Amino acid sequence: MSVNIAVLVSGGGTNLQALLDARGSVLNSGRIALVISNNPTAYALERAKRAGIDTAVVVKKDFPTQAAFEDRLHGILREHGIDLLILAGFMTILTEGFTSRWPRRILNVHPSLIPSFCGAGFYGLRVHQAALEYGVKVTGATVHFVNEIPDGGEIIAQKAVDILPGDTPERLQRRVMEQAEWILLPQAAEQVCRELLSAKAAD
Repeated sequence: MSVNIAVLVSGGGTNLQALLDARGSVLNSGRIALVISNNPTAYALERAKRAGIDTAVVVKKDFPTQAAFEDRLHGILREHGIDLLILAGFMTILTEGFTSRWPRRILNVHPSLIPSFCGAGFYGLRVHQAALEYGVKVTGATVHFVNEIPDGGEIIAQKAVDILPGDTPERLQRRVMEQAEWILLPQAAEQVCRELLSAKAAD
């Protein structure tokens, strides 16, 4: 028995690749069953297809309202029997109307040590630029549950990464991915999948 996982992506899919690479080693209690993108040209879709995983594209501007977009997302997830969602560079904010339907079943990885450099407007290189401008000596990544507040859900795991002299946002971004995000996300996914399986077994 395993947990059916959907990974939501918008771009290159490096965090998706980390999850794919962790199958059978770190990630054993969950099965990546579906990859959904809001960007039809996302390279992450190609990664999924090469791994033999079903894909779907749902573009927000194709729907008259946010609610209609989220209803379609929800419908696709239900059609595929999904138990857990992982946001891996998914560049669309989900409202309470969606997140409330998946309580403690949506994970996100954020490239800082929450509560630093997080919330609305903090994504991608902006996070690392802010860390460098502020002058902090340590940054990292956080995996957390998703609720209606951007980066506001309960923290599951964190991993610190040192900021080094001469760092640029691009260099720091890469090191945070390699030393924190790609390690932490599969570990946190496995932890939550185990908890879901334990809860199911107890019912």
